[in-house]
Amino acid sequence: MKQAILSVIIWVVGIALTVLLFFVMAFFSIILYPFDRERRVAHAQCFWWTDAVTALNPYWDVKVSGLENINRDKTYVVVSNHQSLADIVLMYKTKMQFKWVAKESLFKIPVLGWNMMLARHIRLRRGNFSSIKKVYREAGEWLRKGISVVFFPEGTRSDNHEIGDFQNGAFKLAIKEKVPILPVIIEGTKNAIPKGSWLFKTKISCAIKVLAPIDTSGFLPGDFVRLRDLAKAQLSGGAL
Repeated sequence: MKQAILSVIIWVVGIALTVLLFFVMAFFSIILYPFDRERRVAHAQCFWWTDAVTALNPYWDVKVSGLENINRDKTYVVVSNHQSLADIVLMYKTKMQFKWVAKESLFKIPVLGWNMMLARHIRLRRGNFSSIKKVYREAGEWLRKGISVVFFPEGTRSDNHEIGDFQNGAFKLAIKEKVPILPVIIEGTKNAIPKGSWLFKTKISCAIKVLAPIDTSGFLPGDFVRLRDLAKAQLSGGAL
């Protein structure tokens, strides 16, 4: 009974915080529209949101490391492994300005999807070639505006702790736009959100670690496979 009550409180508080985030983001998006077309201020509201969501969930123990590897004056193509929807909650712990590439269905989720639209994240329609081309065109535009872009190059969530095969697009983009790759490891989020039940049952240790960036200035357009494999090796070997 105690577990059920606590789980209800976690869900109610989490949803309430996300609704509050929507109204705060909407407020800043409207009043700052002429001065902040990139929605930097709206995006920054997710920083207090992630701190509140993680701090108020007694089942989550979150550790953050490697923030010294982020140069706040630089723009990155961020690549990370992918375990669950909770990954993006942890990504905000970096306190970076970024747009992330998300499947179209997430934009249709009430409140969460509205927040994503307000922040102007990048919408991907899987299996649609024109949508994929549009994603990389839009990502390139954000990079040129000084906004980092987050990719989960596995393309889908992994079913185990092994990092799956990487798609090439993020690495081609980094070389083309001459921006560094920033590898980020996320661990422990696979079971952070209950599956098949609404009950939180066990304490989960989650961690996010930012690795040293990979300079792409020495890579030619045809070197994307080498860059991809280098990033994957760093993510696979960067123990938390």
